[in-house]
Amino acid sequence: MRKRGIAVAAGVVLVLVVSGVFGVCWWAAGQQIVPNHGTHSDTVLAVKDGSVVLTANSSAARRRGTYWLSWDGGSALMGDVLAQGPDRVERPLLRGSRPTTGTAVYVGGAMPSDPKTTLGLDYSEVMVPTELGLAPAWFIPAAKDTWVIAVHGQNGRRKALMPIAPVFNRLGLPVLAITYRNDEGAPASPDGLLHLGGDEWRDVESAVRYAQEKGARRVVLYGASNGGQIVGQFLSHSPLANATVATMLDAPTTSLPLVGDFAGEQHGAPSVMTWLVHQIMQWRTDTDLDRLDLIKYPPAVKPPTLLIQGDADTQCSVQMNRGFFDTATKSGWRMQYAEFPGAEHTESWNSDPARYEKLVHDFLRLAVDQ
Repeated sequence: MRKRGIAVAAGVVLVLVVSGVFGVCWWAAGQQIVPNHGTHSDTVLAVKDGSVVLTANSSAARRRGTYWLSWDGGSALMGDVLAQGPDRVERPLLRGSRPTTGTAVYVGGAMPSDPKTTLGLDYSEVMVPTELGLAPAWFIPAAKDTWVIAVHGQNGRRKALMPIAPVFNRLGLPVLAITYRNDEGAPASPDGLLHLGGDEWRDVESAVRYAQEKGARRVVLYGASNGGQIVGQFLSHSPLANATVATMLDAPTTSLPLVGDFAGEQHGAPSVMTWLVHQIMQWRTDTDLDRLDLIKYPPAVKPPTLLIQGDADTQCSVQMNRGFFDTATKSGWRMQYAEFPGAEHTESWNSDPARYEKLVHDFLRLAVDQ
């Protein structure tokens, strides 16, 4: 009887352990595929002559480089860190308005407002017809008939890729900064989940079709983070892919399996849990995530590509995109690789705006004019 009791107790413990592990993996999978457009806040502790002191609740507040500060009713561009302590950081105010002490603020790599307010670029709000309904986009006009289609990353916003818009404008390239399924203001996917490129590429196809109908002869695709994977899937599957004259990929999630493995390593998760998270994501989205791998399954159309990567990226391993570049160039894909020391995920521009803008300018001047 005593042995039977021990066996029952052991069975109960095993069930609880397995249930707990599965619950954690279900939660982790949801973090990747459930839309979440929330933000985190810091607080202004003091405003000095030409600088601001903030709490350091967010990691972005402490990062080196150029970042935007935004709050209800205002925004400002901040320079590199001047001083920092255990719970605060001081940064110079380069331009924009001045917050008041006690204001809740957001520190981020993306500009805080629309192209006109932040960059002085005229734009219009347009609606792109997609298979799920109308999706809003920003259109910045220019003279040429080669358009830039800007594709942001997972749970991102169209403003995320706007810091480089003045370079496109100087080159005479119109810009269409799109939203896609499950974005704020855009139609939801039928299951309400992110498919991480498996279906979102269809909305890029809709944007290219829209551009063609408005007079675009060719397009440049600019994708950041998961936007890079979405661009890759468009090049793999869309009959409109041949309209692409060049692509620019900033810290792309080149291989979803490798991104998942890297995330598991970052959090110290056992490989079996990483595998289970991957399986749950596939089951919930009915998407073969193993096929979302541009290293193993490169696209059918391979336009000249600028690949940009920060070496301090905690979401997309620098080794992954170095490997992507090596594999691509060996296969004959014309690709230029630029690495930014100390740059976090999709924050290479923030770490060195002048270098980033020159890279983009020089690459596009050659690619578009050929």
